[in-house]
Amino acid sequence: MTRPPVPHLPLADPGPYLGPTSFIDSDHPRVVDFARAAAEGAVGDIPRAIRLFEAVRDRIRYDPYRVELTLEGMRASATLERGHGFCVSKAVLLAAAGRALGIPSRLGFGDVRNHLTSERLRRAMRSDLFVFHGYTEFLLERRWVKATPAFNRSLCERFNVAPLEFDGCSDALFQEFDRGGRRYMEYVTDRGRYADLPLEEIAAAFREHYPLQLIRESLDRTADFESEAGSP
Repeated sequence: MTRPPVPHLPLADPGPYLGPTSFIDSDHPRVVDFARAAAEGAVGDIPRAIRLFEAVRDRIRYDPYRVELTLEGMRASATLERGHGFCVSKAVLLAAAGRALGIPSRLGFGDVRNHLTSERLRRAMRSDLFVFHGYTEFLLERRWVKATPAFNRSLCERFNVAPLEFDGCSDALFQEFDRGGRRYMEYVTDRGRYADLPLEEIAAAFREHYPLQLIRESLDRTADFESEAGSP
């Protein structure tokens, strides 16, 4: 595999992206154990980052029906304990796992159209725009590389979309096309990179774009998003 050339540009101090924060609790024993187990046997930051990505992508089930926009609900350790999360909480966990292994990691966000969704969720949201879709950036060989661990392999199979793969060298941001070659996801707005989760900004954007009360009242909290995939 040919790697992109390393840019000869000064990088920001990686220090802010190495330590634990309120949400990216990379020093939590559960997070540390998870990261070490996932990367066991891998040598070097790139192989370790790949292992972490795959572990968060597939071991933490994607679930947009159980979003807890609180400090306690959005911590990496809480997502790990629950075993499910949505794009933002899974990105927080991946960043925490990276920092637990000494890999500088940060959060990035963008607004996305044609996001993986079910008809039921689309009706409740009244929109095809997903604001503050979350991903993780790792600093690998002096380059920031994007990785989106949101959608687990089994969910992608039900949506007829290939699981997103990460090689540690190129950005793995979103599935641009489905398996039939049709246009799928696209980013429409870049909302920047962060050393910790900007919870207040995310909550404000959700309030602006979505009828949250409608979602709370109309969605059954026992709903299974993966079972809805592909349903008419």
